[in-house]
Amino acid sequence: MDALSRLTVEEYKTAPKHPVVLVLENIRSMLNVGSVFRTGDAFRIEAICLCGYTPQPPHREINKTALGATESVSWQYFMDARAAIHQLREQGYRIWALEQAEESVSLEQLTWNSNQKIAFVLGNEAEGVEAETLALCDACVEIPQFGIKHSLNISVAAGVLLWQLMQQKLHSITMEQI
Repeated sequence: MDALSRLTVEEYKTAPKHPVVLVLENIRSMLNVGSVFRTGDAFRIEAICLCGYTPQPPHREINKTALGATESVSWQYFMDARAAIHQLREQGYRIWALEQAEESVSLEQLTWNSNQKIAFVLGNEAEGVEAETLALCDACVEIPQFGIKHSLNISVAAGVLLWQLMQQKLHSITMEQI
């Protein structure tokens, strides 16, 4: 870890975070939950909201893929995603669903001011984001896909989403420096 200049858990907890929250709605797989924690750690997001029947740490199956990220990434449990959305909105977050829906914006068209607080709702592996939850979101963003399957694994989708957001931030920093 020293050779890679990685933060300790204590340093990570006090380090500045990107104002991004992932809201996981009724995720079935503990492995997916652990993977999202690990991805959230990699991109130093603000927090993860675990909602409904989404499994919560500590659990051996979550830890298998999280590899300790449940200790570094802040998280909170909510009875449902709607409760999480209401709290996040009160805290100044814009709420987007990561979902294929009418009028969704393709991910590469999403522009994010990296100072803006934003939360993304990711839904159940089979059913997606619930209709009642979608109705509370400011907008939807979807990842373009070109194969015969109509969805990505939730942990992969979270990684693609966060990478695109960080690309925008890194690009804007580079452009400002030129």
